Amino acid sequence: MFAIVEIAGLQYKVEQDQKLFVNRLKGDKGGKVSFDKVLLTVNGAITVGAPAVSGITVEAEILDHVKADKVIVFKKKRRKGYKVKNGHRQSLTQIQITGITGFDGAKKETKAKKAPKTEEASAE
Repeated sequence: MFAIVEIAGLQYKVEQDQKLFVNRLKGDKGGKVSFDKVLLTVNGAITVGAPAVSGITVEAEILDHVKADKVIVFKKKRRKGYKVKNGHRQSLTQIQITGITGFDGAKKETKAKKAPKTEEASAE
């Protein structure tokens, strides 16, 4: 069972007890957060939202607020003596998915394919 959920503007494939890093979230270490913009769920059957699946939420716990590795930005123009070196460290939040809830009330959004017409059925 997994779900595709939008967290802080980015889409993530999440499962139960999974740890992942996302863009910085509001909340303290050890706090609980829930995400209700679930785009797709797979629990035996595939449920696709338009744009989101209603009634399903993803619960998570904030483990830590960290910074990512430094990214070096170096600009240079040859033969001009122009060099600029900058760096950037992205602020991240480490979360652990505690549960995906609401599967009981979710409707199936997938459509069954119609059987092609045969000559016998059209002759009657």
